[in-house]
Amino acid sequence: MGLEAASLLRSGVWRGEGVTDGRGQPVLLIPGFLAGDGSLSMLTHWLRRTGYHTRKAGIRVNVDCSGRSLERLETCLEGLVERQGRPAVIIGQSRGGSFAKVLAQTRPDLVSGIVSLGTPQLDPLAVHPLVRLQIQAVALGGSLRIPHLFSRACIDGACCEHFWDRFAAPLDPSIGFLSIYSKTDGIVDWRACLDPSAEHLGISSSHCGMGMNPAAYRGIADALGRFASGRRKRAVARKPTRLSAVA
Repeated sequence: MGLEAASLLRSGVWRGEGVTDGRGQPVLLIPGFLAGDGSLSMLTHWLRRTGYHTRKAGIRVNVDCSGRSLERLETCLEGLVERQGRPAVIIGQSRGGSFAKVLAQTRPDLVSGIVSLGTPQLDPLAVHPLVRLQIQAVALGGSLRIPHLFSRACIDGACCEHFWDRFAAPLDPSIGFLSIYSKTDGIVDWRACLDPSAEHLGISSSHCGMGMNPAAYRGIADALGRFASGRRKRAVARKPTRLSAVA
């Protein structure tokens, strides 16, 4: 991550070269699993400097029930759009990208496009075995009724069934969708990021480093420009791929 941050600070995209002024376009940022709003602080700072109006998700650690989290995020999104007077872009990293897609499914009237960073859209459990252990540990805590943790029922029970139904559905083609992935991710199986309803951008990055990767920023800048003008690239059709956990 340190090398990626240093590379970003030396890059032209960080200085705004070739980046269209956001002109107050609203952007909601959602962090990944076990992360909080601070994990996207560099991205937030860059977006603000280039003219975008950003809103944090209000998440300290992203481990709560998906259904409860979605309700709070929808409230954030409503407030952001009401203040700015136009639909927002949602940028989500890892688990945050899952929320971005479901928010767009739930409230398409409030969303012009979404960008996911290293999100396993085709299989949320296509992750490194050590991360699966962390997921299971959180789910155990939630099942024991520890507050603000998702439970086993959130993953494969009735609790968040509606959330997962919307997550699995293709996104409306009128909503822009960029999925950024990396074959050197190390946490998420990159093939799980190839949602057929999205445009795909492959970069060289670690999983956690995507929030400070110059190539990701360039992709985000280009996508936000298209979303603002209503233009969307056609997703590249791919045959279904059998997924497995990252080794």
